[in-house]
Amino acid sequence: MPRPLAELTTLRLGGPAARLVEATTEEEVVAAVREGDEPLLVLAGGSNVVVADEGWPGTVVLIATRGTQRDGARLTVQAGEPWDPFVARCVAEGLAGVECLSGIPGSTGATPIQNVGAYGQEVSETIASVRALDREHDRVDDLPPQACGFAYRSSAFKRTPGRWVVLSVTFVLEASPHSRPIHYLELARSLGVEPGATAPLRDVRAAVLALRRDKGMVIDEADPDSVSAGSFFTNPVLDEAAFARLRERAGPGLPAFPQPDGAVKTSAAWLIEHAGFARGHGDPLTIAISAKHTLALTNRGAGTTTDLVVLAREIAAGVREAFGVELHPEPVFVGHHW
Repeated sequence: MPRPLAELTTLRLGGPAARLVEATTEEEVVAAVREGDEPLLVLAGGSNVVVADEGWPGTVVLIATRGTQRDGARLTVQAGEPWDPFVARCVAEGLAGVECLSGIPGSTGATPIQNVGAYGQEVSETIASVRALDREHDRVDDLPPQACGFAYRSSAFKRTPGRWVVLSVTFVLEASPHSRPIHYLELARSLGVEPGATAPLRDVRAAVLALRRDKGMVIDEADPDSVSAGSFFTNPVLDEAAFARLRERAGPGLPAFPQPDGAVKTSAAWLIEHAGFARGHGDPLTIAISAKHTLALTNRGAGTTTDLVVLAREIAAGVREAFGVELHPEPVFVGHHW
């Protein structure tokens, strides 16, 4: 019997695949991807995907590669390595640069695709190269950061779906018992330091995990609010004129985070809440907004992907009507479209 993809995703949603291949080495990944002409889906941690109820009509390649090679502060990590245990090892071994990314579910190979970020850090800040199979040219390339097209929660890998399969990621961290400067106000307050200060790596990891746990953003079998894909919508980034129009409509309480290029990022959670969608909104038996964090849509046990999409579209339409802003999903839709 085909294996339901719900078993391989943090949302616990999604129908079966026609065929599932588990690959434990880089060579096996490349061979599995090259084999056959049917539709291909590559999965690892399953933390950032929304799989259709009908499942996937082709082959799913499950990346289960493991291993980390270290040369001083330079680490090459196989794509299938779970992300948070890797962060924990870096913190324990006094390597700074990813400590604010503690508690994020999923695999290491997924981090450059999404340019994963949290609490003022982005994974692109420490990536030295990404080794990937280029399916368009049928070759394996080692891509420097400038070829990865990193942007806010995006990359060249994400913008050209189906072309690249990440095989491993090389990071250059900093040998230090202390974090990089902490600019994220919520985290600085939690640590009792001034913005821009540093703190012991272990303290930063503990504080980040506590903050994420309070928001249901640490996977926990005992916490139904953690059955999600993390933040479902990205924070809107608007040009100066568009942000000024939004502020006129939203009022002075609208969060504003100026960007280096002159654009302004604002809070999707704030917009959702002020459009009338409270925590817990939805069906307590199927799909609902998390009781802890407005940006997370959670599977309460009996939900379907169809239920999830209906609620997500209701929220996006409400924000559009209230503020004239389009919300965009952060996870990747598999077997269906937004």
